[in-house]
Amino acid sequence: MSLQLNRAVFGDEADKGNVLTRAEAETLFNTWVLNTRLQLHMRQVGNLMKCWAAEKEGLDEAGQWRWEMAGLLHDADWDQWPNQHCRKIIEELEARHVDPEIIRAIASHGPVHFGVEPVTNMDKMLFAFDELSGLVHAYALMRPGGYEGMDVKGVKKRLKEKSFAANVSRDDINDACTRAAIALDDLIAFIIPRQALVV
Repeated sequence: MSLQLNRAVFGDEADKGNVLTRAEAETLFNTWVLNTRLQLHMRQVGNLMKCWAAEKEGLDEAGQWRWEMAGLLHDADWDQWPNQHCRKIIEELEARHVDPEIIRAIASHGPVHFGVEPVTNMDKMLFAFDELSGLVHAYALMRPGGYEGMDVKGVKKRLKEKSFAANVSRDDINDACTRAAIALDDLIAFIIPRQALVV
């Protein structure tokens, strides 16, 4: 089964600046995503995107919501339509006239799988957060204190254990760090305290 999108253009430039309201995004999220574990992952990635937009990109609340929305909805079709991931959510957001930058970020969050290269900072950080966020959460679940006291060294140790969270692509994580020009240690250090807020 191929998830290749075979497209390079997403959305309509005439829709630039358009976003879903939080209520609209939440309705879509809750209707499409029934798996609670996947819901948590998507909310965690959404929060990481929002925090990065605020702290590293210096964006205002509207800009932060654009980034958060990309993270919140990036896997929206995975639960019920895995064979159409992420084609279905892209088509849905295009039909709703959402800003093409947000749609493109979702389309490029797995370049090996979807065939779309991350270009913008939003693209690159969604790709960077996606896999690593999952591994960090898996590590939290096995620790007696969860996120409390978690450090970079512990996460990196688990990252080296290929049997741990085996579905998490180490190649994707390394590729994403390279594309975003961010050190793995710095990315992990950013994720831990902010992801701990969404459990």
